[in-house]
Amino acid sequence: MGLPPLAAPPAAQVALGKKLFFDRRLSINGTLSCAMCHVPEQAFTVNEIRTAVGMEGVSLRRSAPTLLNVAYATSMFHDGRAKTLEDQALQPLLEDDEMANPDIETVMHRINAMKEYHEPYKKAFGNTRATPERTARALAAYERTLIAANSPFDRWHYGKDANAMSATARRGFVLFVKNGCASCHTMGEKNALFSDGQFHNTGVQARTEALNKQSVTYTLVPGLQSTMDPETLARISVPDQDDLGRYEVTKQRRDLRAFKTPTLRNVSVTGPYMHDGSLTTLGDVLDFYAAGGIPSDKAQDPLIQPFAMAAQDREDLLAFLNALTSPDARTFPR
Repeated sequence: MGLPPLAAPPAAQVALGKKLFFDRRLSINGTLSCAMCHVPEQAFTVNEIRTAVGMEGVSLRRSAPTLLNVAYATSMFHDGRAKTLEDQALQPLLEDDEMANPDIETVMHRINAMKEYHEPYKKAFGNTRATPERTARALAAYERTLIAANSPFDRWHYGKDANAMSATARRGFVLFVKNGCASCHTMGEKNALFSDGQFHNTGVQARTEALNKQSVTYTLVPGLQSTMDPETLARISVPDQDDLGRYEVTKQRRDLRAFKTPTLRNVSVTGPYMHDGSLTTLGDVLDFYAAGGIPSDKAQDPLIQPFAMAAQDREDLLAFLNALTSPDARTFPR
């Protein structure tokens, strides 16, 4: 309930895709699998750190978006550089900071050398041989099964169950619409993806860049904190990589620092938030938008406008956002 009808992918392709998804041997040194950045127990993202850990411990530039309900996405990655799940599926295999394979032929040779894959490929495609096209189709088939809806909001709004969502969350829904959140996190009459599938500069990247120029306060032991200036921090750490968002794909100035609108489904279990994981809690996200993002960023989308948010409003909005989480969000078996 709450999502459009979806045809089930072939079971044999799903089974093969799942096996590939969890196999670390697809990476160049046998250490990383798809599931290590998209962790099933963490709603197919990574909750503990801003961005996932890649090849040889490198911190990846962007956060790992949840794969829940990715079957409905109209483009892939935060910058939309892939149009379909099949287009997306093989790219992490070749990224230097991710699985780091030199070319796709190397991966196919490795899979074909594993006898345990011969029968799954034959069941899925009628041939034992792994090819890029078959491998992409299998991974995409598995990812299309990661559906998590039937949230309290779905049962209340679409199922007409008056008791499915609390009064606090119902007030939050009214505020969500009133404050313009639904302009980007869109809803339909019969179902809701909570994303317009478009790209917006919300000011988050400008905020991150500004924070990188400030001193950082950190905890040494409970009750004892210290401060490190930006120069010292730069000497001992790896700086954030530049990120121009959708502009890197289109080279259009209107796309500068613009990133795809994420779905709000299951948002209570898919933090940290934003393309760079820079906002830790949903409360942080609400505070950011209530302040109007970063108005000093001249490229910020004009849809981002400040709004008044009293303490009760904040509580109501948080209750609504929490009500968008499916009971299935963390129950997918390995």
